[in-house]
Amino acid sequence: MKVFLIAGEPSGDKLGAALMAGLKTVVPHVEFHGIGGPLMQAEGLDSLFPMEELSVMGLIEVLPRLRSLFKRRDEAAQAVLDLSPDALITIDSPDFCLRVAAKVREDRALPVIHYVAPSVWVWRPRRAAKMARYVDHVLALLPFEPPYMRAAGMTCDFVGHPVVAEPQPSPAQMEALRQELGIANGIRILAVLPGSRRGEVSRLAAPFGATLGLLSHNDVHVVVPTVAHVHDQVVEEVENWPFRATILNPHGHAPADAQARKRALFHMADAALAASGTVGLELAMAGCPSVIAYRMSPISSFIVKRMVKTKYVNLVNVLLQRAAVPEVLLENCTPQNIAAALRPILDDPAVAAAQRSDLVQAMAMLGTAEDEPGIRAARSVVAAVERLTS
Repeated sequence: MKVFLIAGEPSGDKLGAALMAGLKTVVPHVEFHGIGGPLMQAEGLDSLFPMEELSVMGLIEVLPRLRSLFKRRDEAAQAVLDLSPDALITIDSPDFCLRVAAKVREDRALPVIHYVAPSVWVWRPRRAAKMARYVDHVLALLPFEPPYMRAAGMTCDFVGHPVVAEPQPSPAQMEALRQELGIANGIRILAVLPGSRRGEVSRLAAPFGATLGLLSHNDVHVVVPTVAHVHDQVVEEVENWPFRATILNPHGHAPADAQARKRALFHMADAALAASGTVGLELAMAGCPSVIAYRMSPISSFIVKRMVKTKYVNLVNVLLQRAAVPEVLLENCTPQNIAAALRPILDDPAVAAAQRSDLVQAMAMLGTAEDEPGIRAARSVVAAVERLTS
């Protein structure tokens, strides 16, 4: 079986790696091609070009990159046509991935599977119908998504999120990391994550740093985990913060080891401040009380506010349908507002405990089957390919 996979950002890389591992279990002889990051490469993918070239977020922010993105779209589509795989599997990043699928479908009717249902319950509900022109089957992360996809004309399986199957760190691993970072016992840890895309870091690092300057907690040690392609940028930004923070550097570690170190940090942390995204689920799985913050360009913010039709962006809150995790978004994303949301978590153990209880409840909604999500996704892919090619 030959599959061509496309992931455009670290969260997609994680999903793709779990799917690849599952396919290796379900299909004895599987061949991987496509575009992915370090985790997918560790599973055997030789990326057509660096995945980081696709990591751009925002309606306006993408404009300066359009020419290069169209070039990469055409390059990816041609690679799919040259390979003629048993399936094209696109992973999240719909603005790029679905354009590749559309271009492939102009020439050939091969099975197209999209991993991560578009959040039509948040905004742009017509995306599902548009997507159905090029996509046959969808792998959904959330239990309430399949009906939306089926109504648009695609088959869809709820496979769960791989975050629920990730190995949990041992006390010895956490203690070793604490010693490595030079954090004495009794000192609390605050994890700060200003994003995995360059644009996110540019917009969020300064307000995050200013927020921490407002907290003035002497017994809190700030640790900033990074991903490889934004590490140097994060280091440069953190140097401008009003205090010293420790960078958790992924360089020099195998991808799986770097992920394990980050999970250990999340379990050790007493609280976190993070950009909106998949990291919210990773923190939830670790039981780490957090505040989610995000800002975009003024024009993007103006457009998004008029298109979004849900109260929440953090998936924990979406699952629970209430604001269990504070969200500080768009024009409200100021140091004063972020500090006001983060301070109760740091100051009141009852507030932190209440959020931990909510996180457990939300994570239980994503892990309802015995099989790991990567295995479930692999079985869904195989069944879809057999059905579509029979």
